[in-house]
Amino acid sequence: MTIYFDNAATTKPCPEAVEAVARALTEDYGNPSSGHVLGRRAAAALREAREEIARTLSCDAAELLFTSGGTEGDNMALRGAAYLQRHRCRHIITSEAEHDAVRKTCQALQSQGYEVTFLKPDRSGAIGVSQVLEALREDTGLVSLMLVNNETGAVTDIAGIAAAVKGRNPNALIHSDCVQAFLKVPFTPKKLGADLVTVSAHKIHGPKGVGALYVRKGLRLPCLVTGGGQEGGVRPGTEPMPAILGFAAAARAGRETFAEDVKRMVDIKQYLMDGLGAALPGLRLIGESRAPHILSVSLPGYKSEVLMNLLDARGICVSKSSACKKGARSHVLEAMGESAETVDGAIRISLSRYSTMEEADIFIRELKAASETLRVKIR
Repeated sequence: MTIYFDNAATTKPCPEAVEAVARALTEDYGNPSSGHVLGRRAAAALREAREEIARTLSCDAAELLFTSGGTEGDNMALRGAAYLQRHRCRHIITSEAEHDAVRKTCQALQSQGYEVTFLKPDRSGAIGVSQVLEALREDTGLVSLMLVNNETGAVTDIAGIAAAVKGRNPNALIHSDCVQAFLKVPFTPKKLGADLVTVSAHKIHGPKGVGALYVRKGLRLPCLVTGGGQEGGVRPGTEPMPAILGFAAAARAGRETFAEDVKRMVDIKQYLMDGLGAALPGLRLIGESRAPHILSVSLPGYKSEVLMNLLDARGICVSKSSACKKGARSHVLEAMGESAETVDGAIRISLSRYSTMEEADIFIRELKAASETLRVKIR
């Protein structure tokens, strides 16, 4: 039995998404730009998929651009917004706790002459409204902050930040990486007050290699890649129809069971917090995870890589930080001011709609056993 508690890295595709992908590969395989019957059928399916995802986000279908995932969406949003603001607003506000798709893109923009303020998260892992306002300047052209942190599950008040920023500087654009928030916490781009929002399919039981970027109506991003006229000319290239249709199917399925899925994850997460606290007195909870599916814990004095290997040998999949870090230390936990001992012993547990209480029980038992095994070896 494999227990998969690494859903913040990727999720198991749901049956609806798998079926949609298979159908697009074997039956409805036309190019949406072709004028024949298969092309027209594909074009109609593309239109319906965009409308399905827009329905899940409560936005207009015309405000969505398909991307290859969260990283490309973040890059398109940040580089596009920076380009639009290049003449008068070359200051950017972001945080040290962002995903590397945002953090490293901002660093790249710095090398091109933009000024970037990297805010530190508080001990909860979130960024406060007052922090952003203190950093805000007349020439601030872009604020980019994630709604749910991918390592700690901390939730930042994007709506409050957007309202405060727009109140002082209406010209500033607001981008939010909502990859970990999509179908986990309730939000809409409009309620967030965001101009740009990034989401991804493989975090909601859809296929890898596809995501979407919400672009507020009236905001015209530049084309960063030249080619055909697909995606309004902003992202040219033949649309990956199997991935897009799988994304739409996953979004529809997730929307229909959203409330019960969230409740299940909240209950399992609380059970894990209580059970781990009782079984492992030395365990620390990191931050204040308000997201239903992410729990960051640490066993100071232990090495997370060793704990993960022991759990892996027992058929349990967890991570120590973002999968994109590929084993590197967590810049998020360091930015929060956690000690080296806490960072080195950190484990991220992340749930999905398919997680169960039985799996949580086994995880608690096996993590306790792994820690006891290491304690004997250390002695």
